[in-house]
Amino acid sequence: MQLLLWNRYLLTALLIGLLIPVAVAAQASDEVTPEVQQLYAQAKAARQHGDDATAIAKYKTILKLAPHLAAAYNNLGMIYFNEQEYSHAADVLKRGLEVNSEMPTASAMLGLCYFQLGEHEKAEPLLRTALRANPSDDQLEMTLIKVLIGSKKLEDAVSHLNNYLKRNPKDQEAWYLLGKTHLTLSEDALKMINEIDPNSVIAHEISGEIDASMHNYDVALVEFKKAVDMAPAQPGTHMHMGEAFWSIGKWQSAQTEFRAELNNDPNNCFAHWKLANSILEANESSEEALAELSKAVDRCPTLMQARVDRARALVRMGKQTDALPDLLAAEKESPSEPSIHFLLGTVYKSQGKAAEAKQEMLTYGKLQRDASAAVAGQASDANAIKNTAQ
Repeated sequence: MQLLLWNRYLLTALLIGLLIPVAVAAQASDEVTPEVQQLYAQAKAARQHGDDATAIAKYKTILKLAPHLAAAYNNLGMIYFNEQEYSHAADVLKRGLEVNSEMPTASAMLGLCYFQLGEHEKAEPLLRTALRANPSDDQLEMTLIKVLIGSKKLEDAVSHLNNYLKRNPKDQEAWYLLGKTHLTLSEDALKMINEIDPNSVIAHEISGEIDASMHNYDVALVEFKKAVDMAPAQPGTHMHMGEAFWSIGKWQSAQTEFRAELNNDPNNCFAHWKLANSILEANESSEEALAELSKAVDRCPTLMQARVDRARALVRMGKQTDALPDLLAAEKESPSEPSIHFLLGTVYKSQGKAAEAKQEMLTYGKLQRDASAAVAGQASDANAIKNTAQ
């Protein structure tokens, strides 16, 4: 796979090889003899016929007769590289660059060899030099990125990944590396927070968030409670605890925390929305929920979850027509969300629009079936993997 990625470099090196007769003539050296020229022609013919072993032997003989012929090192190194003989390639290319440091293709290939050999410290300066000569070279930059990540130079790697993604916005591997690198930087930052003060409010909040992300809500609630007790009037502490209760369906406890959060931060759109959602889920006052949802939408009009819940509250109150604008906005933003189509079907039915209502219910049914099938497929695949595991 790596060889395929670097075909362009190999082709460039081969083209350099084709120009050797001109280079040889220009050197006007005693090393350039008819025998050397003949050996080069034989090496070239062997390469064209795919006989790398013969080509290697000819280039070795050339270098015994003409040890200062830099292009021969370049060509021999290229053959070794092509054969994945990276250690041999590195040795040959290094000697060639000692003879003539102005061989950019040899420098690039030497950097690639060191990368393949896991010698990142040696690879990095060569790759940087090659990339400076050709800043838009995607393959060189991606290799440098991997070298930087392997050397724990993560901020530099992020900078190069951002440059690379500007040119290649659909490269999934690059996005994966960017996410992974950011995650590592985040872990390092969190480690530093704990080293500074493991008993601080923010340290407890972070620990709770990590546990909540793994669905360890009992442990998360303990951490969030510590943060609340330490800073009950600080915005965010009650929000974290409320979201943990909300995630496990403890609607009354969630409402208490969201109300406390709104006392500390009255303009928190998410607190208004989740308070209202908790009220609706508990089948309590739709009027109170509607008031909170209107506050959320007024402050954050792009918060589509709040618009959907406001429509749900209006439908419960028999105000189906009033719910339509929110549902249409939410459908435009999230056309694959089943609940939006169910509510639209309910609204259209109340308006006597039978055809529209039927279509929305059909869409709702299809989306629900697709979601169920996806979950079932994942479960089936997981079981198959478990059953075949040794």
